[in-house]
Amino acid sequence: MAGMQDPQTIYSGLLAERRGEIATREQRHRQLGYYRLAAVAAAVVVVWLALNGYFSILWVLLPVAAFAALAVIHERLLRVLERRRRAVRYFERGLARLAGSWAGTGETGDRYLDPSHPYALDLDLFGKGSLFELLSTARTHIGEDTLARWLLSPADPEIVRSRQQAVEEMRARIDLREDLSVLAEDAHTGAPSEPDAVALAAWGESPPQWNDPHIRLKIRAATVLGTLAAVALIALLLHMSGALPLRESVAALDRDVLLVALAVNGWFLHRHRAGFMAVVAGVEKAAHQLRLLSEVLVRLEQERFQSPLLASLEGGLRVQGLPASARIAHLNRLMDYLDSRDHALVRVAEIFVLWTPHLALKVEDWRRASGPAVRRWLAAAGEIEALCSLASHAFEHPGDSFPEFVQDGPCLEAQAIAHPLLAESKAVRNDISLGGTLRLVVVSGSNMSGKSTLLRTLGVNAVLAQAGATVRARRLRLSTLAVGASIRVNDSLQGGVSRFYAEILRLRQILDLTAGAQPVLFLIDEFLHGTNSHDRRIGAEAVVRGLVERGAAGLITTHDLALANIVDVLGSRAANVHFEDRIEDSQIHFDYIMRPGVVRKSNAIELMRSVGLEI
Repeated sequence: MAGMQDPQTIYSGLLAERRGEIATREQRHRQLGYYRLAAVAAAVVVVWLALNGYFSILWVLLPVAAFAALAVIHERLLRVLERRRRAVRYFERGLARLAGSWAGTGETGDRYLDPSHPYALDLDLFGKGSLFELLSTARTHIGEDTLARWLLSPADPEIVRSRQQAVEEMRARIDLREDLSVLAEDAHTGAPSEPDAVALAAWGESPPQWNDPHIRLKIRAATVLGTLAAVALIALLLHMSGALPLRESVAALDRDVLLVALAVNGWFLHRHRAGFMAVVAGVEKAAHQLRLLSEVLVRLEQERFQSPLLASLEGGLRVQGLPASARIAHLNRLMDYLDSRDHALVRVAEIFVLWTPHLALKVEDWRRASGPAVRRWLAAAGEIEALCSLASHAFEHPGDSFPEFVQDGPCLEAQAIAHPLLAESKAVRNDISLGGTLRLVVVSGSNMSGKSTLLRTLGVNAVLAQAGATVRARRLRLSTLAVGASIRVNDSLQGGVSRFYAEILRLRQILDLTAGAQPVLFLIDEFLHGTNSHDRRIGAEAVVRGLVERGAAGLITTHDLALANIVDVLGSRAANVHFEDRIEDSQIHFDYIMRPGVVRKSNAIELMRSVGLEI
């Protein structure tokens, strides 16, 4: 059904359903408030009647019990209501993406932006209106980290194909993607308590925190002694009350057992306090963070996946046949028992039953059995969230296609390719082919004609392709490519770096990429713009020749038509293309269509005149 309908129609229908459910539950929420108020009023009336001798005060238990039951029901209703509100926000964000009004409304991923990365800044991977903001539906930092890592590091074709199969399967599972987003939002608090994958995995894999090899035997012996002391204490108390007559010798023995036990167990607790408290301190934060993810894991465990990657991730959530959610539930029960240490009775009983040391041992047993799997659970949750982001993008853009990967590179052949950050109704599509003999395309054209956008279009789609996502093209064939871009290069006053120097540093970085195992796709905008025409011509030819001879392929753009002559030097390994503009009624118009050959006119003077400069 999902594949037959328009994404906007589906999202709008589901949004209306969720809003209707919210309206129904808000009405129930108000009713429950009135019922609870009525229960309080009933309790007051019962107390008044009981005080006036009409019946027993015990009848007040009925309205009190009703109030308690209503409170539990009300709490559950509020939890469901909050999740329906989250679902509304989920579909509202989806509709905003479809309408092109999503920029600035999502997670920008600024924390992943590294200016030294070979393409992240140039291709607008992160920041307001970025590719990450468009793609990410992840609600945990773990999922966001995974998606960012996929965008920053191209994967091998086999891994990409496995992600494509997973994305294709998840594309139609709107209910699963909605549920995961709603449930994962519990863990997206932005607070220090939010799950830290690195710290959690390190906790699960760390060596035992209680290193005494005989500690288990010691705790059992102390517990036996404490139990005897507890029996002796009870006997003494009964003897003192007259309920249990004891011979003086037996009473003295009971006192001796009690005193010895208190001394031995007190010393034991003092001697080993640092050990078991280290276990307790370590598990408290870890258990809380795992609890935030437990409902996400429960939802994942309900699914049965067909694609190998998703099936493998779902299988990785099990430890010795038990699902991760059951393991975490066991840890949560241990934490509930540990929390009971604050009760006065448990504090008194501690010296007799060694409550905390026993629980610390059970926590260490849990960590020994399940701790090594924590990293796998977190990785699986993060990968599935990242796959949900790619699947949502694929669902919302049914015209996008999965790329095809070829063995021999460099290769990039695109039909009707466009930039995914542009609205589909406004994007102009072009065809381009790189690879085989052709290794360089020189793009000339006037200002604002589309040269830089073409570079970003190819770069962003190459990044999407190698992350496992669909691409904004009718068809895209490519080999594995290491992308190197010099599009958005700026000077640095504080670093004492001019724009020209920053550009040649980036060119050096792109050249260094060619030493790697993957062929390089270079995308260089306004080649050596910061120097004179003579030096630009010589330098550009040398750099391009070096890139091509090292097996790279790519595009360069320029305003300097002299650089178009590089094609004559490289022969069949290079080609010229250009973008044009036309002037109508003193207005400049662009069609953004790429044409073969070199541009023969410039629009700089007309642009200056269009803003009121007298030329």
